[in-house]
Amino acid sequence: MKNFDVIIVGAGPAGGHCARQLAGSGIHVLLVEQHETFAANNFSSAATPMETLAKYELPESIVGSFWQNLAIISTHVQKRWESSTPLGAVLNFAKLREFLAGEVTRNGGEVWLGHRYLTHSSQKGETVVMLKPKGKEEAVAVQTRVLVDATGAARSLMYPHRQNRPAFFTGIGIEYLITVDELTYQSCAESLMFFIGHRWMPQGYSWIFPMEPNILKVGAARYQGQHQILDDRCPAIKQSIELLIKEYLQIDDYHRLETHGSNLQYNRGLQDIYYRDNLIAIGDAVSAVNYLGGEGIRHGMETAQIAGDYIQDYLADRRGDFAEYQHHLHQQFKRSWDISERSAKKVYLDYSDRMIDKGLAYLGTLELSEVIDLVFYYRFEKITKGVRRILLRKLTGFWQEIRQRLGLSSRIS
Repeated sequence: MKNFDVIIVGAGPAGGHCARQLAGSGIHVLLVEQHETFAANNFSSAATPMETLAKYELPESIVGSFWQNLAIISTHVQKRWESSTPLGAVLNFAKLREFLAGEVTRNGGEVWLGHRYLTHSSQKGETVVMLKPKGKEEAVAVQTRVLVDATGAARSLMYPHRQNRPAFFTGIGIEYLITVDELTYQSCAESLMFFIGHRWMPQGYSWIFPMEPNILKVGAARYQGQHQILDDRCPAIKQSIELLIKEYLQIDDYHRLETHGSNLQYNRGLQDIYYRDNLIAIGDAVSAVNYLGGEGIRHGMETAQIAGDYIQDYLADRRGDFAEYQHHLHQQFKRSWDISERSAKKVYLDYSDRMIDKGLAYLGTLELSEVIDLVFYYRFEKITKGVRRILLRKLTGFWQEIRQRLGLSSRIS
């Protein structure tokens, strides 16, 4: 039986980065992935601000395109903000995970593709993990001192029995990867475009992101739950995607390269199980995703980096459990995540179309840097700033009107 210091199940951004970090520190790591290739589960829209590349030392070779403009379109309102320099990237999700796995092996760790996690048990102070290689009859047993659940929304290790799972706030997303003509691509190049409102995606949002030349990502996500105004007869998610292609892009001639999708399961109030004995969870397995906009890659990698430090301390006998890890993540995320959760419920399950239009009009009073702070860094005080500007503008207009009337009265007398 092979023995490892750490076994990480799930080679997404969180699992890959955690394995990369630990292997780089000389720890004997096994990274396990159930798919045989990284292209098999290419399910993320993967838009991120520029700092992600620098912070996690990601090469330009994993970038599909860079973006410098931001557009938000509701049923009746459109707002666009532009920059002269790149503000972020749309990553090639498969290349990102392949790069991280390559870093693991380069640093002396092991990566096993095509191995499905079955179960684990403790024996004599060590954990034995059973893995099923694809195409083989018998399972393989491996041993580890620390086991990491990086299986995303599945939470396969923390919740092996689905009936024991708590209630989750659930979202379902589907994305098309399409090739388009040069003119259509150029109209979308260098821009992230988000669509909200009942016309485009009832109970959710949709998007168009640029990838490599003449390739676009067009997707939509819906949040489950009863809308306060709408009935249950919302269009299928794919219908909303095709609406974007037909009515916004106004094209019929395109080739669909790929269709992929995934579920997001967010634990309200961040009450996930973060650890159990020598088992620790990272990434989507601890709801490390901003629920308002669905962004998760850099947050998953951040939890992986934090967990990596705790794992190293645990292996070096500097701490006896991972209790502080949960507290650390709550300090890092909980305040803004709670606000995002409440905001998502209001926008996607409570608001009328008119209210969404008004909200976007408020955002239109903000500068680009302030919108980036709101969309990617969850600085919700920016919304209040926008409302103050609108009120100030209305008050200024009111006083100007009063002064004009007074001036007109004096001329009449």
